[in-house]
Amino acid sequence: MEYTASVIAEYLGGEVEGNPEIAVTSFARIEQGKPGQLCFLANPKYEHYLYTTKASIVLVNKNYELKKPVECTLIRVEDAYEGIASLLELFQKSKKDNKKGRSWRAKISWSAKLGKKVYVGAFAYIGKKVKIGNNVKIYPHVYIGDGVTIGDGTILYSGVKIYHDCVIGANCILHAGAVLGSDGFGFAPLPDGGYKKIPQLGNVVIEDDVEIGANTAIDRATMGSTIIKKGVKLDNLIQVAHNVFIDESTVMAAQVGVAGSTKVGKYCMIGGQAGFGGHNVIGDRVIAAAQTGIIGNVKDGKTLRGSPGIDLTVYQRSYAIFKNLSELRNDVFELKKQLTQLNDNKSAK
Repeated sequence: MEYTASVIAEYLGGEVEGNPEIAVTSFARIEQGKPGQLCFLANPKYEHYLYTTKASIVLVNKNYELKKPVECTLIRVEDAYEGIASLLELFQKSKKDNKKGRSWRAKISWSAKLGKKVYVGAFAYIGKKVKIGNNVKIYPHVYIGDGVTIGDGTILYSGVKIYHDCVIGANCILHAGAVLGSDGFGFAPLPDGGYKKIPQLGNVVIEDDVEIGANTAIDRATMGSTIIKKGVKLDNLIQVAHNVFIDESTVMAAQVGVAGSTKVGKYCMIGGQAGFGGHNVIGDRVIAAAQTGIIGNVKDGKTLRGSPGIDLTVYQRSYAIFKNLSELRNDVFELKKQLTQLNDNKSAK
């Protein structure tokens, strides 16, 4: 699709500075922009690229002040980052994959109930008593176990595996290789040093508007449900253990691990490779930097860093000392040497 600057500005409620008829067909990073592409400037770190980019259109904030002339056409909006997100969504819809029908190579149980306009790709498997809503897309090689429920408009990309009795809400996206409802890691130690498997009899419940990244695994509960609330976004390669509860609109980056029975609050932001100990309660609006280790309860609104995770301001002060430890060690040894020499001189007298 091709969009002119005037059409984009109208869509975003912005103002054009430059040629309103110039058109773009794709997006690029501002440092890599070429004619026919649209870029955005939201981070001051990239400001200098605005004056050298070859892109046709650049989104900037309304209050941005030019330091010198630019060759591109500008569209001024309230928030350039939010604006680019809206435009990417618009372009995605224009290129939307409108797959339809059911492949004869798919296996659909006679007792499964499928809604209107459901797409089922080749070699997908849909088990007994499955309930699937309207406009659901099930790509090739998806496995849906017995008794699963899936809401309207949800997309399951190739290789998704959903074990029996799990529940998925409306307008969710599960990327390739995601696994829902695999057994929780429950083993009771035996006197002989072995382990007895604890049956995992619960399920996984995913509410509406949740997105789950590629190769992310969410374990079924031992009893009850592992619950992912509305609007949660999970990146690739995340492990969510049995009986975990993740509240609304929390986001987690790649390789996060959440141990069993931990409760994570609303609107939290968890950086990549962060880890949660089991049976902890994490408050609302908590921020954890990448690789933070969380081993206890966390109050609302805290920002943590380090392992074990501590308050960000405390961590920064501590790190200022830690990174200079080798120099401090040398200083201590030098002072110790000087003190020994002084004592030796006094003894000689």
